[in-house]
Amino acid sequence: MRLTPPLRRLLLLCALFFTMPDSFAAPLPLWSEAAPGALGSAPTDRPELTAYLPAPGAANGASMLILPGGGYRHLSVHEGAGYAQWLNRLGVTCYVLKYRLGSNGYRHPVMLQDAARALRTVRAFARRDGLDPARVGVIGSSAGGHLASTLLTRFDAGQADAADPIDRESSRPDVGILCYPVITLGEFTHAGSRTNLLGANPAPDLLAALSNETQVSAATPPCFLWHTAEDPAVPVENSLLFASALRRAGVPFALHVYEKGGHGLGLPEHGKDAPLWDADCIHWLRGRSFLPAP
Repeated sequence: MRLTPPLRRLLLLCALFFTMPDSFAAPLPLWSEAAPGALGSAPTDRPELTAYLPAPGAANGASMLILPGGGYRHLSVHEGAGYAQWLNRLGVTCYVLKYRLGSNGYRHPVMLQDAARALRTVRAFARRDGLDPARVGVIGSSAGGHLASTLLTRFDAGQADAADPIDRESSRPDVGILCYPVITLGEFTHAGSRTNLLGANPAPDLLAALSNETQVSAATPPCFLWHTAEDPAVPVENSLLFASALRRAGVPFALHVYEKGGHGLGLPEHGKDAPLWDADCIHWLRGRSFLPAP
């Protein structure tokens, strides 16, 4: 029987639900009170982290913040929980961020505010739980890749005298993984992501500033990027532009452009004919000493 795209998505959601690990935890709010800039008190106004923990005794000290894609309109499950389950099997402690979205009335810099707070929280949790606070990465897909690349180029060291201990932590990821990311808001952008992030008529200077290939510096963390040459939604030029900027800045990176495949593929196990980028990524993470040798 040939599976239609809607049926494949339904089967994927069912598989994710029924394979949810015992270590899946209830979502945690990013702020104890209302989030800064909240438009209301609905669930869509409350950014949250959901923890996915490796099997008992399997944690290797690394942590990963996961930013699902969805065009700043929704959050794709397979790019959130799906990635967390994969990384859990590698011993990585994972946190999936439910960040606020343009479809619910939010605009930049709220999404970056959520991502930065989440990264600080993950690093604080690493200290609390005996993990390595110097091995905290971020992975983002599509629009989540834009948010991840925004964080990778706009982090800060934290506020040393802050009353909230989480605010004392750095928001700089130690590595970045960008999966078919939206990077630029110019010629090669994904129009829906741009509109949901900035509105219908953003100022030219804001478009330029949030074209993240223009924000790379020598302080940008090492990055792994992958894309397909055929991507019909987010052109491969997005990854090429960011990789070129990393090259010019002297930042270590790996770029994999695969010939075949569409957009939103996720992992090969998700049944969307994704390339074997996960094996390439594991090899790179081991080379960065983010993951231990096999």
